Amino acid sequence: MAAPSPGASDADASLSLWYEGPFQADLRTEQLTAPGAGEALVRTLWSGVSRGTERLVASGRVPVSEHERMRCPLQAGDFPFPVKYGYCAVGQVEDGPPEWLGRIVFCLHPHQDRFVAPVALMAVVPDQVPARRAILAANMETALNALWDAGAGPADRIVVVGGGLVGMLVAAVAARLPGAEVTVVDVEPSRATVASALGAGFAFPAAAPRDADLVFHVSASPQGLATAMECAGQEATVVEMSWYGEGAVPAPLGGAFHSRRLRLVSSQVGSVAPSRRPRWSHARRLAAALKLLEDDRLDALVTEEVAFRDLPAALPRILAAGAPGLATAVRY
Repeated sequence: MAAPSPGASDADASLSLWYEGPFQADLRTEQLTAPGAGEALVRTLWSGVSRGTERLVASGRVPVSEHERMRCPLQAGDFPFPVKYGYCAVGQVEDGPPEWLGRIVFCLHPHQDRFVAPVALMAVVPDQVPARRAILAANMETALNALWDAGAGPADRIVVVGGGLVGMLVAAVAARLPGAEVTVVDVEPSRATVASALGAGFAFPAAAPRDADLVFHVSASPQGLATAMECAGQEATVVEMSWYGEGAVPAPLGGAFHSRRLRLVSSQVGSVAPSRRPRWSHARRLAAALKLLEDDRLDALVTEEVAFRDLPAALPRILAAGAPGLATAVRY
C-alpha cells in the first residue's frame, strides 16, 4: 500500500483499490481536493464487486478494441494495468451542495473509501432501500435494460440461462410481470432456493423448458448459449447478455436455428434500450433501477461481505471461475 505524500493530512487522504496486474490488486493512498461547483465529497459505506466484468478486468482480458467503451465514468488509469475500476459505490455525502448533504447516494465510482465526484453522476438511494442492497443498482440497470431489449410482457414464458447475480435480477423483475412463467436454468443446485424466493422456477440444463417466448443468456459460456437456443420456441428471441472479452465464442447457428426463425439479440447497459431511448436518460433509468430494489427478497443476492482493507487479498478468490455465491459486498 502506497504511503501518503509528505505533508498530507488524513482528512485529505483516501484509499482506493487498483488492479496492478493479472489478479493482483493493491490499495493506494490518494489525495482528495475539496469539491468544486456541482461536486460532492462522499464517504463510502459499501461497494459491490461486479464479478463478470471485474474478472475480465482483473485478468487483463479487456480487448484493445473495447478499451474506450469499457471505461467507467470515474475510472483512473488505463487497461490493462494499472487501473482503478469499479462502478457500484454507495455512500453518504459529507460536503457539497446543501441539498445533497447527508444523503445516501449511489455512484458509478471505483472501490474507494472517500471520493469527490459530480453530483450529476450520483443518484439518491430511496429510504426503503438499505445502503448495502443499493450496491445492486448497476446490475439492476443491466437487467431492466435487457427486459426492455427483449420486449417482455405479461404471461410470457421466460427462461433465464445463468443464475448469477444479473440472471437472478432479470428473473426477479420478469417474475413481477402478471402471469409470466419464469424459469432460471443453472448447473448449481443451491440457486434453486434463491430463484424460488424471487418467484421463479428452477431447472438444470438437461431439464430446461422448451418453447419459451423469451430466453435470456447470462452464463458467459458457449454451453449456456447452446442451452438458451434450445429453450427458444418458434420465432422466439434469445437475448445475449454475456460479455466474453477476448477470443471467439462458438454459437450454434446450424440445425434448426434458421428453420425456427430464432432471433439472437445483444443487450448491453452502456446505451438505453432503443424502445426507451427517446424518453429515458441514463439518470432516469438508474432512478428506476434503485426503485426496483425496494424488495427485501433481493437481500438474498448479497451472499458475502469483505472488509475494504481485506479486498486485495480476497479478490483472487472472489473472481475465480466457478466461485460460489452471488454478489460480494465490500464493507467500509
